[in-house]
Amino acid sequence: MSTAIPTRRTALWALGVLTAINLINYLDRYVVSAIVPDLKSSLGLTDTELGGLMSAFMLVYMVTAPAFGSWGDRGSRTRPIALGVFVWSLATALSGLAQSYAQLLAGRALVGIGEAAYVAIAPALLADCFAARGRGRVYAVLNMAIPVGAALGYIVGGLVSARWGWRAAFFVGGIPGMLLAAAVLWLPDPPRGAQDGRLERGAAAGGGNPLSIYLRLLRHWPYLSVVLGYAAYTFGLGGLAFWMPTFLERVRHVAPAEATTGFGAIVLVTGFVGTFAGGWLGDRLLAHSRQAYLWFSGVLTLLAVPCALLALLAASPALYYPGIVAAQLLLFMSTGPINAAIVNIAGPLERASAIALSMFAIHLLGDVPSPALIGRVSHLSSLGEATLIVPVAFAVAGVVWLLAARINERAAVAAEA
Repeated sequence: MSTAIPTRRTALWALGVLTAINLINYLDRYVVSAIVPDLKSSLGLTDTELGGLMSAFMLVYMVTAPAFGSWGDRGSRTRPIALGVFVWSLATALSGLAQSYAQLLAGRALVGIGEAAYVAIAPALLADCFAARGRGRVYAVLNMAIPVGAALGYIVGGLVSARWGWRAAFFVGGIPGMLLAAAVLWLPDPPRGAQDGRLERGAAAGGGNPLSIYLRLLRHWPYLSVVLGYAAYTFGLGGLAFWMPTFLERVRHVAPAEATTGFGAIVLVTGFVGTFAGGWLGDRLLAHSRQAYLWFSGVLTLLAVPCALLALLAASPALYYPGIVAAQLLLFMSTGPINAAIVNIAGPLERASAIALSMFAIHLLGDVPSPALIGRVSHLSSLGEATLIVPVAFAVAGVVWLLAARINERAAVAAEA
């Protein structure tokens, strides 16, 4: 680990490399969705087995994240990131050689291990490369790669599979990550707390016991409140992402190709614009309140509620398409500020653990159960009624974040008195 605070140029280089990795991360994750028909016919897979590929990835991803979070708080951060990126990229490439479902399932599970290492540690590393007042923009740039990478997964997977077969799609997805894994070893790894005026001193807080750190985070209201709001937010966003194309096709009678590509284009554009704009505005508002990230995200998420209702209840394309665009734009604007809020709340010696725990929680309580729950309600009633769970989840997230901002602000004033 370096003992020097990185220069602006070095910090931007780190942000560039880690953003490129995040893009490949989501490309690798969604390339499978683009080649489902080919996998089904080539390997003779059932829909249940195909769905199990994502379930295996997500399960391993969630379970291994806390272990990597603890690792990232105790030693070199570039080495575990590089190892994780290499493992997931190799697993993606090797998936192209799979001859059976078991081999393919193992490959996708290994992708979960590699991605957990990167997602848990990379934001903590960036926190020590950039000052707290600019982290909203930093995480906005990092997370703009999510919608772009997901869209590229569909596009690259579909085009490559159509021309050279589904195996080639895995090769194309995996090889770039191996090169980026090598680049990570050259990134700066500054002292923890370098940008917070308190440099790393000895072992991580909690006597070096990972369990004590996680237990303390679970008892820390400012942190826990942000994560619980984030889980409700992820519940709604995950449910919307999974079911919206089917909703457009089944409820609004939009052609299947138009429903998929149209919603994909909306997510790509609103994700790119909204994430960047939200990070920039969130940082500007810090001049007025130290809880600006929470106030900003809470208000925007509540504003997204009527937009989501319009998208789900309006019968005319002239109304529901603008509703979808407005809701997605407002929701994506919270991405950078909320991630920055989590990093700023956690101490420099426990940031990777805090990120790993939040990642575990938002998936366990958020986008893992929401598609299935909406599907179950749809089975009992209708998809139109089932999707109304989504605006409720957004309302819960917005209220929790606003309450957290108010309580945290009062606590800070009382501490200074």
